[in-house]
Amino acid sequence: MNKKETRVRRARQTRIRIAEQLAHRLSIHRSNQHIFAQLYSPCGTKVLASASTMEADISKALNGNGGNSAAAQQIGKIIAERAIKAGVTEVAFDRSGFRYHGRVKALAEAAREAGLKF
Repeated sequence: MNKKETRVRRARQTRIRIAEQLAHRLSIHRSNQHIFAQLYSPCGTKVLASASTMEADISKALNGNGGNSAAAQQIGKIIAERAIKAGVTEVAFDRSGFRYHGRVKALAEAAREAGLKF
């Protein structure tokens, strides 16, 4: 198995556990230059809110540098605000097989501080 296959395997197991809980799912994905967050409904078919460093206004605020912890904190705050607007305060955190470290941790902590519970 290569690095991507092991990450996807870990992500699959997490998503199975979250589906059993029937909870809203806050899913993240990171690349070298960007970070993305999406809030899914409990059935997993509908995206209720999303935020990414590729959005024009967010990219301008970050001066085009979306691959650092400061950018992840911004996305965490924005996704929490949008989730609360959509009427969701409790979510299950799906880190997509990425380690809870660095940008992933920064996004999660910023979302918690902005009012999401997970």
